[in-house]
Amino acid sequence: MTLVWLICFYVKKVIDMKEFLHRKNIVISAKRYGIDALGAMAQGLFCSLLIGTIIKTLGTQLSLPFLVEMGGFAAAMSAPAMAVAIGYALQAPPLVLFSLAAVGQAANAMGGAGGPLAVLFIAIIAAEAGKVVSKETRVDLLVTPAVTIFTGVSLSYLIAPPIGAAADAFGTLINRTTMLQPFWMGITVSVLVGIALTLPISSAAICHSLGLVGLAGGAAVAGCCAQMVGFACMSFKENHWGGLVSQGLGTSMLQMGNIVKNPRIWIPPTLASAITGPIATCLFRLEMNGDPINAGMGTCGLCGQIGVWTGWLAPSEKAVEKVGALAVSPTALHWIGLILVCFVLPAVLSVIFCQVLRKIGWIKEGDLTLPQ
Repeated sequence: MTLVWLICFYVKKVIDMKEFLHRKNIVISAKRYGIDALGAMAQGLFCSLLIGTIIKTLGTQLSLPFLVEMGGFAAAMSAPAMAVAIGYALQAPPLVLFSLAAVGQAANAMGGAGGPLAVLFIAIIAAEAGKVVSKETRVDLLVTPAVTIFTGVSLSYLIAPPIGAAADAFGTLINRTTMLQPFWMGITVSVLVGIALTLPISSAAICHSLGLVGLAGGAAVAGCCAQMVGFACMSFKENHWGGLVSQGLGTSMLQMGNIVKNPRIWIPPTLASAITGPIATCLFRLEMNGDPINAGMGTCGLCGQIGVWTGWLAPSEKAVEKVGALAVSPTALHWIGLILVCFVLPAVLSVIFCQVLRKIGWIKEGDLTLPQ
């Protein structure tokens, strides 16, 4: 009888818990966290850091300080924007949603190069914790924000630094590959930095911390462009001009939700990066001698290309220090190499590889559609 009572008690608790989670709109599923939240986070990143980078780049090139400042304001809000976007995807109530801004800022600051990934994990947990207590007390205005922020910031102290350390370890792997011969270095750096760009970690921060310049910087630019231009062009059928611009000039991270659903869609741009990397390092000797952060930006606001161009005219201090870079007058071959490696080859190769995978059924209709 005791065993029967215990079983009945356990079943009742499970039923009560399911009813409570349903009432709080807490859905523990891979789709909610791995697709919806991740896709929303990428949109939050695009609407802050990436659009800010584009505006800032325009301001710099057009000598318009107002645009430079505007872009700086937008870029500075990337962490809160990502966290709030995640809360929106989880259908968090208003007090939880607004409190996530502070959570995102803390997670990103403590996560270093792994900041976006830390924001993803921590914002999900903080949002669900806030939803648990939302509207459960008469002082909801105090309790809900306090629980959300306390949970998020506490977790930031606990798990954001290890996530940042993991991202740094990935950066160390990239740094080791720069010691290889140009051909193999071109492949490995291009593929790894391109993957980092699409993942919810900061490829720009990794390249900046490593001081990636010279041929290694050129390979990094090639890999990032292969991912961004590749996804933009191979998904044009599904996403049209809006997707072309948002991925080609924004970020390929917008495809992360789709990659979780079907990892095979990542094959075409990654194969393209494995080809364009050695072409950049061996055939065109493409060097990125501008600010190292541009090596991890790809075509986002054309920062990668601007980094190459400024490196031709006036190499950065880091480039002079690490590879002894000298100013050069770009020739037609320089420009042809830059255009082919950054735009033409990624587009052509990714579309070809994607068509092959579509024919064998690995990529299906709608697999590349971006969330609206």
